[in-house]
Amino acid sequence: MADKLRNQQELERLQAKYVGTGHPDTTSWEWRTNIQRDTYSSIAGHRPLLSYIALAENEPVAKVRAQMIRVRAALAPFYPASFLCPPILI
Repeated sequence: MADKLRNQQELERLQAKYVGTGHPDTTSWEWRTNIQRDTYSSIAGHRPLLSYIALAENEPVAKVRAQMIRVRAALAPFYPASFLCPPILI
């Protein structure tokens, strides 16, 4: 019983600390957006992966990094209409 409680407390601590870990009420849209943001941030922060993508796209590393940061920032403020106004069930 103590292990279950400890595991639950650890999960709650992680969910409070890291937004991307989700919770039972996380929508699929929120989860996908978190994954996309994390991916773009990771690419921008890891030089070897950034170099690989820059080489594949035949672009300078700085330009690809700026593009990844710009795309990541663009994902943040938008919510789907269904998220803001849930459908009314009659």
